[in-house]
Amino acid sequence: MKNTFTHFDDAGNARMVDVSGKDETVRVATATGRISMIPEAYKMVRAGTMKKGDVLGVARIAGIMAAKKVDSLIPLCHPLAITKADVLFSFSDKDCIIFIEATVGITGRTGVEMEALTAVSVAALTIYDMCKAVDKSMVISDVCLMKKSGGKSGNFVRNESK
Repeated sequence: MKNTFTHFDDAGNARMVDVSGKDETVRVATATGRISMIPEAYKMVRAGTMKKGDVLGVARIAGIMAAKKVDSLIPLCHPLAITKADVLFSFSDKDCIIFIEATVGITGRTGVEMEALTAVSVAALTIYDMCKAVDKSMVISDVCLMKKSGGKSGNFVRNESK
């Protein structure tokens, strides 16, 4: 089957894809990203001493909230009643990097890749916002889909050797 852009009709006009004929399946997507910062900011986040408060707690909630609002942020995305949203953080003390992972799930007719990617992005932006008084040079990078399951297209797992 040839890959085509599904958000355009035959005349090239934007459209929301009709998913009414698709079967409901369990669908899960995981996305990741990272934010790097100067050691001072990194240590404050890890210690929970940033002036604005619990950076990671707020970023986690922001990511989950964002996953629930993708249809308001990205044109042509369907409103979804997601059934699961997790945002996790891990750390590289050596490189002062916070890694972000979001997993979103649904039983429905369309996938949750955009929800997972948006959760990671908004969590990273929230970290930036809460830490910018200490470090305006932070870099958000490498936001990508790591894996997804369910639906007609089946499973996807990122090949990291690329």
